[in-house]
Amino acid sequence: METERILVVDDDEKICQILTLYLRSRGYEVTSCRNGSNALTAFSDSAADLIILDITLPGMDGLSVLRKLRETSNVPVIMLTAHTDEDERVRALGLGADDFIIKPFDPKELVARIRAVLRRSGSGPAKSVKQDLLSVGDLTIDRTSRRVRRSGTEIKLADREYELLLLLVLYKNRVVKRSRILEDVFPDLSDLSRSPDVHISRLKSRLGPSDDWAIETIPRVGYRFAVRKQDRG
Repeated sequence: METERILVVDDDEKICQILTLYLRSRGYEVTSCRNGSNALTAFSDSAADLIILDITLPGMDGLSVLRKLRETSNVPVIMLTAHTDEDERVRALGLGADDFIIKPFDPKELVARIRAVLRRSGSGPAKSVKQDLLSVGDLTIDRTSRRVRRSGTEIKLADREYELLLLLVLYKNRVVKRSRILEDVFPDLSDLSRSPDVHISRLKSRLGPSDDWAIETIPRVGYRFAVRKQDRG
């Protein structure tokens, strides 16, 4: 699996340093820039998989950088802002921003948002999986409509159940640790001790048993979406 490349753009040197160190510790390749002009050059020289872009930058502001990026690229962009101005967020979304995070923020929440955006864009944990439709045996996940089907019959899932299933399928046949699930699927909950177990149980109940695959619990470690038969199609 390739390492995702992240470009951090913020005029605050301390924020750049903190994010660079933290994201590298989480396994990302990170480049940082302090202004919009350098960011565009850095992206042109070595395309990132995702950009974390501060709105308030010297010279060319973040919205101008985003507008310029969208002329040639659909790279996922998470905007950083110290303001809660709704009009500002509406403008950024209109220009093609994928998500927002307001300063000050918890780096763990930012990582969860990064992973979620990468999954939605098809660039995340499995770079080879870029199609909108994922099929594993009798199970099909439509990432555009967020619908799940078994043998053509739709299965209604809650949002967290869908995110949990998608994460497991993207890492099929590999163990996904509880810590990864907590960061990706439950970043906003304070009491996390039993959340994965409860949602895994509900997810298994909704999906039912299959001869093609199984969701396995790895005690004290995490969970695995184990494929028993070769994927169809």
